Amino acid sequence: MARRTRNRGDADRSRFMRSTRQRQQPLKERWRFLIEGTVQGVGFRHSCRQRALDLGLCGWVRNLRDGRVEVQAEGGEMALNEFRLWCERGPSTASVKRLQLSKLPVTGNDWFDIRL
Repeated sequence: MARRTRNRGDADRSRFMRSTRQRQQPLKERWRFLIEGTVQGVGFRHSCRQRALDLGLCGWVRNLRDGRVEVQAEGGEMALNEFRLWCERGPSTASVKRLQLSKLPVTGNDWFDIRL
């Protein structure tokens, strides 16, 4: 049998100890979009949800009674900017005339819903 050195246990312990540094969480933001134009009855909400999921965003989308679509999306700034660009165009069947953007407090949700 081979003899173990006394310091080997200390070396193994330090190798498997957790780092005291915390992992950096990406900064999240929550944006609200109000989208005007021909955006209801053209599949906007379903396309919007799919695009948000593709970008890794969380939140929800719904039709408003006045003909607009409201979207709240949460995620990283780059993904939200990409999503904003998509919302300005919408799916090919939609005609977006105006998009209003505002920022909201982060909620921490981890899903994207279509609300009625």
